[in-house]
Amino acid sequence: MDLSRNNFYGTLPSWIGDLVNLRYLQLSHNLLHGDILPNITNLYCLRHLNLARNSISGVIPSSLSKLTAMTQANSKKHGTGKSCRSNNYGGMTKEVWLVVMKRQELKYGIGFFDVLSIDLSLNKLVGGIPNELTSLNGLLNLNLSWNHLAGQIPSRIGAMESIESLDLSRNNLCDEIPTSLSNLTYLSSLDMSYNKLAGRIPPGSQLDTIYSENPSIYTGNIGLCGPPLERNFSGNNGVEHVNQQNSEKVYDPVLFFYFGLGSGFVVGLWVVFCTLLFNKAWRVAYFRLFDKLYDNAYVFVFVTWGMINDEETTG
Repeated sequence: MDLSRNNFYGTLPSWIGDLVNLRYLQLSHNLLHGDILPNITNLYCLRHLNLARNSISGVIPSSLSKLTAMTQANSKKHGTGKSCRSNNYGGMTKEVWLVVMKRQELKYGIGFFDVLSIDLSLNKLVGGIPNELTSLNGLLNLNLSWNHLAGQIPSRIGAMESIESLDLSRNNLCDEIPTSLSNLTYLSSLDMSYNKLAGRIPPGSQLDTIYSENPSIYTGNIGLCGPPLERNFSGNNGVEHVNQQNSEKVYDPVLFFYFGLGSGFVVGLWVVFCTLLFNKAWRVAYFRLFDKLYDNAYVFVFVTWGMINDEETTG
């Protein structure tokens, strides 16, 4: 079922959970909001879930682990065996299916149903990435970018052995990158940029290759250090580096300029005020000067106004 690129609004319809033989659900590029329905896990045959570019909020349900067609044990069966209908795609052989994967939109034919994918990007999801999601070890593509996800990346992320494209960018994920990430030998596209990750990047030839092809995969994580980045590892899990970065923010040149400007103005004002307060001769001279300036300004305005009125009268 493909209802993408429309103007559908409201919450996700509850009847979707009744389509138990559904393999492909594409609702991206709409105006949907609200939480991801718990009964979506009734779709045991689902192999492709795309809810990208909506306004869906709430947390990622841990029950997504029940989408067992996305596990290795069932990924080659186009479903879960006895609970799904036979694989009869009939006249669909000429259809073209689009998948956003590996930083690009890929086109597939009938082989699309072998691409197990979850795309929840560009929404308003909060909370953490549930550990249970890592049990979907048949997934080839997982895109959770551009949300408000926080907390740690699941330590068992390396259990998703089949994954080829992983995008967790533009969130608020923090702490270390799990060392198990280097176990993803099929991974060819990775993006963890613009989070709050810290510590040493896990070593691994696969991750080094991905970085050499796209050096921006760790951009925006000020606490990350060690190879392949140029920042050296210091302290425990990069904490010292984060503190140093925070210190640099405190002494930001622009902020320092405005702070100096404001404090200088206050100090200068108090110097003048105290001088006038304790020196009578200066105080008298100061107020006489202001009286003289006031009188001159008053006379100038009065005379100028009178000349203007005379010219209007003569005219």
